[in-house]
Amino acid sequence: MEVDQVSQTLDAPLVRAWCARALEALGREREEIDAINVYPVADGDTGTNLYLTVESAAQAVEAVFTAHATGLTVPAVPAPADAVRAMAHGALIGARGNSGTILAQLLRGMAEVLAEDERGEPRAGGGPGTGGERLARALGRAAASARGAVAHPVEGTILSVASAAATACGHEAAGAGGGLAGVARAAYEGARAALAATPGQLPALHRAGVVDAGGRGLVAVLGALLAAVTGEAPPAQDRSRPAHRAAVPGPAGVPEGACGGIESGGGADGEGEADGDTAGGPAYEVIFLLEAEETAVDRLRGRLDGLGDSLVVVGGDGLWNVHVHVDDAGAAVEAGVEAGRPYRIRITHFGDRNPPRPEPAGRAVVAVVPGEGLAELCAAAGATTVLARPGEPPASGELVDAVRRAHAREVVLLPNAVDLRHTAAAAAEQARAEGVRVAVIPTRAAVQGIAALAVHEPGRGFDEDVVAMTAAAGATRYGELAVAEHRSFTSAGVCQAGDVLGLIDGDVAVIGEDPAATARTLLDRMLSGGGELVTLVVADDAPETLAEDLEKHVRATHLAVDTMVHPGGSSAPLLLVGVE
Repeated sequence: MEVDQVSQTLDAPLVRAWCARALEALGREREEIDAINVYPVADGDTGTNLYLTVESAAQAVEAVFTAHATGLTVPAVPAPADAVRAMAHGALIGARGNSGTILAQLLRGMAEVLAEDERGEPRAGGGPGTGGERLARALGRAAASARGAVAHPVEGTILSVASAAATACGHEAAGAGGGLAGVARAAYEGARAALAATPGQLPALHRAGVVDAGGRGLVAVLGALLAAVTGEAPPAQDRSRPAHRAAVPGPAGVPEGACGGIESGGGADGEGEADGDTAGGPAYEVIFLLEAEETAVDRLRGRLDGLGDSLVVVGGDGLWNVHVHVDDAGAAVEAGVEAGRPYRIRITHFGDRNPPRPEPAGRAVVAVVPGEGLAELCAAAGATTVLARPGEPPASGELVDAVRRAHAREVVLLPNAVDLRHTAAAAAEQARAEGVRVAVIPTRAAVQGIAALAVHEPGRGFDEDVVAMTAAAGATRYGELAVAEHRSFTSAGVCQAGDVLGLIDGDVAVIGEDPAATARTLLDRMLSGGGELVTLVVADDAPETLAEDLEKHVRATHLAVDTMVHPGGSSAPLLLVGVE
């Protein structure tokens, strides 16, 4: 969007611009937000969690735009509800921490309103109204939806900031004709005012002299919305630490120290003990995605509420994100298993947030891999791995976390996918800002990463090692066996849904019906230009004899070519092929 352009419509391009600006804003403010994270647990990660959540949301929106632009979906541009729905879904599957989980539910509430408008569902006052009126109703639903997802809401948190933004823009839409820019500005200013009041609502914030970290992150997101609408940077936020802590008023004029009437409960960012004292709180944070029916989730809420605190359950339509603080992490996961199918389970011990750090190693390798088998192979070779599941590419924050886990002064990063090039570059830039020397080798497939890792020598100079690994990766042609999901035009002709595709260097080269026959043709094409070593990575769901058949084929038809076979795991592509 041009800087001098003011949008009058809440459309999909505006949602896309909002995502990009929100990610940029949280990237700038992440460290400051982390630094003021004192409630409910002073674990210093609220800014990072919000950044990772929005990064996942932005990736989902870009995927929707790509699908429409390539003709896989019509029309050429997605509907506003589809864009916001993608934003909400991306935030849901990538939500981190209390604030990220609540933000995902805020976005879901917005998507519900826009979807109702597009379906023409009746509402008070008639049709969908102006862009500003739609935004006001969407933010109103968002605030109510987020509050309903928290087991024990507390004022002075991100929930208070969301409610204030919704109230302010509702008044603006009702009194000024519903202009989109005016409503977006009212939401931002209402959120800023509510944020400034949070130290008077929570004693923990008042004692530390800071505003609520999650609330500040939401103000940054709403500021990005205002910037996307108007094309202008929003007014700067007030500093997080009040100049005179003792002068901060109590909630609604109540003198400081008389805050005992605030509802207490679970301890999440948006819920918790009123005094903010978490020193004796639960030991673990448990987060997982859950496929389950709503009735089962209702029972799960009751059980988890009895196990611990900080309970936030967001989502719907069969997919949920569950966040809770507990002493018995196993019991929380078991409760999820009883409710449905939990996955992407993350368990963090609060004592591990800032563990004693050993002396950094000299050099390490971080590799993104598409399957558990490859993760074990690379880990055995000394690499720190990041698992990329189908349809869930890792965000830059996950790569930065892996660089930190490697705990080395020098790191070689292997993205092992074409579409992770920019993500890896962003992660490397952030790691360099933290004092780590990072080189990204542009590996486009896991087999190229295996070749690079095979020649890695941590004892030689960094530049020399990077050059050798880059050369090994570049000398490896890569292929893949996949199954077509729908009819499509390819460089090898038209394929139908269910066809077996053989890809070489990312382009479809062979279309067949039988995996083994297609793989043999693929290998012959790849070896036609010569080769000394064939690497085969075979998924768990590939035909049982596929690897054996291909090894025999190479021995019989390509003399003096060696073959190595590695298990890919359950989430790997059907077959990966490397030819060196």
